[in-house]
Amino acid sequence: MEMRNKCEKCDIILNHESDAYICSYEFTFCSTCSTGMNYNCINCNGELVIRPKRKVQ
Repeated sequence: MEMRNKCEKCDIILNHESDAYICSYEFTFCSTCSTGMNYNCINCNGELVIRPKRKVQ
């Protein structure tokens, strides 16, 4: 499964090493937007948690 590569709010590009936050539906936000939204998803109102990073293979 492919991780989303841009913030759902501001459209900034997020690579696999970027700090990003996701909800349980995997809506993805950059750290700046997540902080501004108090770590609550604007789409589902769920909690935003840090997105795990993938190891480069």
